Amino acid sequence: MAHPTDFVDFVDAHRRHWEDAELLFGNARWASADQMYGFSAECGLKAVMKALGMRVDNATGAPEEKKYWKHVQDLWPVFRTFAQGHGGERHLHRLPEENPFRDWSHHDRYAHRRHWMEANLGRHRDAARGVRNMVELARQDGLL
Repeated sequence: MAHPTDFVDFVDAHRRHWEDAELLFGNARWASADQMYGFSAECGLKAVMKALGMRVDNATGAPEEKKYWKHVQDLWPVFRTFAQGHGGERHLHRLPEENPFRDWSHHDRYAHRRHWMEANLGRHRDAARGVRNMVELARQDGLL
């Protein structure tokens, strides 16, 4: 039986998480929407990195180099460096230089919603939208 990682598709995962985030946002499910914005951005960054040359293990779907298998809060600065070194400078202007996900964590999915920080949602949503625009630019450029 095939394992889900045999079918890794960062672009589709990016879009799916964005769509889910927007549905959650529209239904005032703020804490869960925030998590989905983070996962959407992470998958979008990895999609562009893969298009720029990041090698992915076909058996696991994971980037072959461990330094790229990170969640968005740690991947953001790594992405910027990777893109600069692999001809992706054109795509960087879609993103803020400062890491908007520095306060986001995949561990927050376990937290009670009362611990979720509403002030972060707008920044995370805007950053995920920027990644979405960057992925679209990469698609228009024929990278994806």
